[in-house]
Amino acid sequence: MKLSFDYACSECGQSFEIKVGLMLCPDCSARKKQEEPLRGVLEVRFQGEVRDNFGPLDLLPVEREYFPDLPVGNTPLWSSGRLCEANRFPGLYIKDDGLNPTGSLKDRASMLVAAFARKHGIGEVVVASTGNAGSSMSGVGAAAGLQVKLFLPKTAPPAKMVQSLQYGAEVILAEKNYDQAFSLSLEYSDLYGGLNRNTAFNPLTIEGKKTVSIEIWQQLRKCPDRVYVSVGDGVILSGVYKGFRDLHQLGLISRVPVIVGVQAEGSDAITRALKTGKFEAKPSLTVADSISVDIPSNGYLALKNLKNYRGCCVTVSDETILEAQKELSSIAGVFAEPASAAAYAGFLKEKIGLDPETVCVILLTGNGLKDVNAASRKLKIPEHTVNSLDELKLST
Repeated sequence: MKLSFDYACSECGQSFEIKVGLMLCPDCSARKKQEEPLRGVLEVRFQGEVRDNFGPLDLLPVEREYFPDLPVGNTPLWSSGRLCEANRFPGLYIKDDGLNPTGSLKDRASMLVAAFARKHGIGEVVVASTGNAGSSMSGVGAAAGLQVKLFLPKTAPPAKMVQSLQYGAEVILAEKNYDQAFSLSLEYSDLYGGLNRNTAFNPLTIEGKKTVSIEIWQQLRKCPDRVYVSVGDGVILSGVYKGFRDLHQLGLISRVPVIVGVQAEGSDAITRALKTGKFEAKPSLTVADSISVDIPSNGYLALKNLKNYRGCCVTVSDETILEAQKELSSIAGVFAEPASAAAYAGFLKEKIGLDPETVCVILLTGNGLKDVNAASRKLKIPEHTVNSLDELKLST
């Protein structure tokens, strides 16, 4: 098996050699206006054939020898009997990427970025994040022996900040929001160097995330009918599409499944653009911090994928997200963070109109321990202590 790789612009189609420092199409990125998503986002393209027993890493543009020895990927996909019964939907499956080493799907992208840095002798990675990408890059970076400079909005959940600091990252807090953290990180890497890992800006972030789709296909032994994906900046959505598109290119599946992008009502820029055809900046406000963005950096490519492959978007309220989070925990035994549980909330909103035999995969992208404060909003936290069982009101 021998594959060759290059970059292709998602807008004009120009091809480029994969090299250090090239992040966006020079021509298309120059057309970007204020308060709109990135233009000229690059995707990895491959040519060649694969052996029958190939693995997800075989379809990535960095050799296996450069990947740190961290067990990223190969997360479980299963059908929860109780969840299927509760929904009267036997075709329902969970893909739990919250079981990656740092607790989120973002480890898939961080592994490829780390491998690329090691291959090219780069010792520092710079990243902006709402939390998960930062803690992911920090953990994977530690395993790879890399220094990580992390720009977080000051509103990032404390657990994600502590996790990043524990891994040894240097954390810088942006006063305003994720968009400001994103801009500051780009300015830093321009001035001081290092490999920038920002989602969508670095093409490898989309490419690394495609491995989840390849695993879903391998674990199901077929292509699902629908995949529910929580959406913020649109990079995971495009990564999921990329994996299934690659499988289709190889002739291993006959179609790309319907991808349902699920957004919080308070952060729904891609959903609005799918309806209107344009992006309009709007302050985001949602309990699901990992998908809370004002301007989705990967908005144009996400929109292109949704239109080309019959995808759709649904929005869900914060209340519905927290209810879905509690249901996943209490019925299936899976504690997912709010942004992750949003995917299940989207399925719940759509299921009435679906054939119960439809094979649906709920992609859970992050562990609930990432943000316990959000989960506690729907819980009754004990306040009183007892010294003996006599103080309990027990029914007999």
